[in-house]
Amino acid sequence: MSLSPAPQTENTLTAPADEVDETAAVLDDERDSLAALVDELPDIPFDKVAPMDARALSKNLFERLRSVEEGTAEYSYVRNTLIELNLALVKFAASRFRSRSEPMEDIVQVGTIGLIKAIDRFDPDRGVEFPTFAMPTIVGEIKRFFRDTSWSVRVPRRLQELRLDLAKAGDELAQKLDRAPTVAELAERLQLSHEEIIEGMAASNAYTASSLDAQPEEDEGEGALADRIGYEDHGLEGIEYIESLKPLIAELPPRDRQILSLRFVGNMTQSEIGEELGISQMHVSRLLGRTLSRLRRGLLTES
Repeated sequence: MSLSPAPQTENTLTAPADEVDETAAVLDDERDSLAALVDELPDIPFDKVAPMDARALSKNLFERLRSVEEGTAEYSYVRNTLIELNLALVKFAASRFRSRSEPMEDIVQVGTIGLIKAIDRFDPDRGVEFPTFAMPTIVGEIKRFFRDTSWSVRVPRRLQELRLDLAKAGDELAQKLDRAPTVAELAERLQLSHEEIIEGMAASNAYTASSLDAQPEEDEGEGALADRIGYEDHGLEGIEYIESLKPLIAELPPRDRQILSLRFVGNMTQSEIGEELGISQMHVSRLLGRTLSRLRRGLLTES
C-alpha cells in the first residue's frame, strides 16, 4: 500500500522560491531606479565642474535626496555625488591652513568630514545656499582638528573633554538657532551648571594663541571666495574676524575677558555686569570701551 504525499509538501517546497522571486523583483526595481538616476547624472569630472553649475546641480540633488529612502543604493549614490560635487568648498577652506605643519591631505580629509556633516544636516527649505551653510561647519571641523592637538599649557583632562563637548554643542546649537548659543542654552544642552560652562570656555585660553586664519605670505593678493568658488559670501569675513579675535582676547587681563564673556556670551547688560562684579555701570562702560578699542586696534594691525 503506497502513501500519497501530504498536500502541504508541495506548498512547503515552492514557498521559498516565491520569496526569492519577490526579493529579486525588489532588487531589480532598485537597480532600475539607480540606473535611471545614473542616466540623469552622467559621469562628471567633478573637479572641472564650474562653481555655478555645481550649485545648480547640488540644488537638484538635495531635492532628490529628500525623495529617496535613506540606506538605499540610490540614496548613497546621490549623497556621494553631493560630496564629490562640493569638494571645492573643502579645498578652499583647507588652503587657508596650508602654512600649518599638518599635511594638506590630512586637512582636506578633516574638512571633508565637516562637508559630510553639513550635507546630512542641510535643509533646502530654510532658504540658505548650501555653501553658505556648509562653510562654517567645514572650517570649524578643521579648526577643531588643530585645537585638539595644540594645547599650549597643561590642562586637566576633564576640562579638555568639556572643551570638546562645548565645541560640538556650540556647533549644533548654532546650526539650529542661526546664532551663537548663550551660556544658558549650552548649560541646558549639556545638562551642566553655568559655572561649569564658563570654566570650559575659559579652558580655551590654554590653546596656542595664534590665529589659525592668519594668511601666509603666499596668500597675499588672492581673491575672495567669489573668485575661488564662483560667488560671494560676506559671512565668511565674519568667521575670519571671530577667529582672529581669539588670540587677542587670550592676551587680555582676566577681568576684561570676564566682562566680554558676560556681555557677549552671557548677554548681560552693563548694569547687570556691574552688579555681578560689584562695580558701577559707568565703570563697566569705560572698561568695555577700552577693551573693544584694544581689540579693534589688534585687528587693524593684523590686517
